[in-house]
Amino acid sequence: MKTIQIHDKKFSLSIPEEDIQAAVRRVGEEINRDVSDLNPLFICVLNGAFMFAGDLMKVVDFPCEITFVKLSSYEGLLTTGSVKEVIGLNESVVGRNVIVVEDIVDTGITMERILRSLEAKGAKSIRVCTFFQKPEALQRDIKVDYVAMKIPNEFIVGYGLDYDGYGRNLKEIYTVVSE
Repeated sequence: MKTIQIHDKKFSLSIPEEDIQAAVRRVGEEINRDVSDLNPLFICVLNGAFMFAGDLMKVVDFPCEITFVKLSSYEGLLTTGSVKEVIGLNESVVGRNVIVVEDIVDTGITMERILRSLEAKGAKSIRVCTFFQKPEALQRDIKVDYVAMKIPNEFIVGYGLDYDGYGRNLKEIYTVVSE
């Protein structure tokens, strides 16, 4: 099995690129069926969702807009339990149908904050699209409309996800190796 080293941790290959791209296509086709007539605004949550959002936009086959926000809730391998807004939303969402594109929904704390903020800003409807969901880690009652993959509650890197800033550029997903 292929392993890599990032900083002080070893990671083993867990999801190959072909499986990732197949999941992106499936989710993109679901979105095409569901919202092509709603003129949605896609909101990509940086930094982690940039690869997913880029690949997803290649599958979405109707006119749409995309914008970006940047939030932070992780330090090293662990979530901090608090969410810090680094770059806020510049577009108005009043009366808009919104699709939040996230890399991973684990505890749900970040997504809960995003949803509350968008509701307060007057979004007409809000859908959540995540590449990864960790059902065992979920601590909030939130609805995720589109899930590319459900995974165990393990720390992963690759395809936009990082470990202290590194690993985002990997085309595959790697899981931390227990020592």
